[in-house]
Amino acid sequence: MNTPVQATKPADPSLLIMGYEVVIGFETHAQLSTRSKIFSRAPTAFGAEPNTQACAVDLALPGTLPVMNKGAVERAIEFGLAVGSHIAPRSIFARKNYFYPDLPKGYQISQFEIPVVQGGAVEFYLAPSSGSGPSEKRSVRLVRAHLEEDAGKSLHEDFIGQTGIDLNRAGTPLLEIVTEPDMRSSAEAVAYAKELHKIVTWIGICDGNMQEGSFRCDANVSVRKPGAELGTRREIKNLNSFKFMQQAIDYEIRWQIEELEDGRAIQQATVLFNPDTGETRAMRTKEDAADYRYFPDPDLPPLVIAPEWVERVRAGMTELPRVMAQRFCADYGLSDYDATALTQSREVAGYFEAAAQACGQPKLVGNWIMGEVSRRLNLAEADISACPITPAQLAQLVTRIQDGTISNNAARQVLDALWSAPEGSVDAIIEAKGLKQMNDTGALEKIVDAVLAANPKNVAEFRAGNAKALNALVGQIMKGSQGKANPQQVNALLLQKLA
Repeated sequence: MNTPVQATKPADPSLLIMGYEVVIGFETHAQLSTRSKIFSRAPTAFGAEPNTQACAVDLALPGTLPVMNKGAVERAIEFGLAVGSHIAPRSIFARKNYFYPDLPKGYQISQFEIPVVQGGAVEFYLAPSSGSGPSEKRSVRLVRAHLEEDAGKSLHEDFIGQTGIDLNRAGTPLLEIVTEPDMRSSAEAVAYAKELHKIVTWIGICDGNMQEGSFRCDANVSVRKPGAELGTRREIKNLNSFKFMQQAIDYEIRWQIEELEDGRAIQQATVLFNPDTGETRAMRTKEDAADYRYFPDPDLPPLVIAPEWVERVRAGMTELPRVMAQRFCADYGLSDYDATALTQSREVAGYFEAAAQACGQPKLVGNWIMGEVSRRLNLAEADISACPITPAQLAQLVTRIQDGTISNNAARQVLDALWSAPEGSVDAIIEAKGLKQMNDTGALEKIVDAVLAANPKNVAEFRAGNAKALNALVGQIMKGSQGKANPQQVNALLLQKLA
């Protein structure tokens, strides 16, 4: 990869740790969703028996030649278009030379001087560090995204004193996405990684399975005094969960600051994170571009991408999350924050839009999805695809809230019932549980009069200026109506009587 440029972003005093500014850049390997490898016809399916999906090209047998996978190129173009990058009309493949047991060629075919995707940015929202207040919109600049082949895999667990080599993964197409050092906290780094994960899975170029290694993140972490040159970075390799990502970066930040405070210099290195100990440990000294002895691959011609090809790919792409979020703001009157939250995945966006169109109450639908529905899914550690309630059922529930049939509290009871028995009907549950609000003004007025007569002290206190006394009266009225009174009607009638 190319070394990211000098960061120019000024230090935020609220983010300093012991007087040090944190600087983070990311390299992410997204495994592309092609059925075959980047330079051969061997399959890419995960989980096959070792060394059953590697052909002569992947094994670098004499006389074999690589042939470019068109699908991999189109997926790189899709990503570039999704993040506003420049698609290079002509890019070059190079040989990156290093010697690992699971790299049969002795080199990796990658891109160096001229990558296929150049520039661009990933935008996302970051919750405030204080835990309160509005989320802030952030943008992380991309340096590049280049195509390359994956190496094989070394297996240690099943071989006592030995290492097994599985070359099934050798030649699997990767898109390596490299950022500028724009991030200033582990929270910002994780928010960026989640947004990038959303983009590649949304457009379908990567399945995003971090446990299987389809989406692997490396974090380059350094610290410096505000205004100083960039510090020496250490690269945390192969972070395969967002939780471990934050833990690893936080530990590395503390470790580097303690080293500097004790008068020791930071040595550039590649490190691994151990989730059992919560610590990083050095794996090897970090190589630079010169160590890899890059040179153009003589077996591959330049990759030429005509403008017409880019436009064909653009025409076939799904609506991007940021475009859909803008449409949600325009069509449904949502805030920028709500629209972004409801486009975290294509499934959530589709669920929202189906329910909103069915009942014509997009704001209420969005609130219920981001609130009660999300809370229940989070407790079950599930996503929207596991939601037992259909968009049509949620739309019916929202309609019954809007037309005054049930209160919000009663709606939660309906939601609970539907969650347990999804085949149920909203209206049937309301009837069976007797959850209809009392909309009979005459009956409600009798209850209000009775409560006022029974609570002269609260009435006097309210009329003397104690606003809290009104809440006590409302509570008594709701109790008298067995929770079926419409709170808005109660407040209006009560204020009218007290006036």
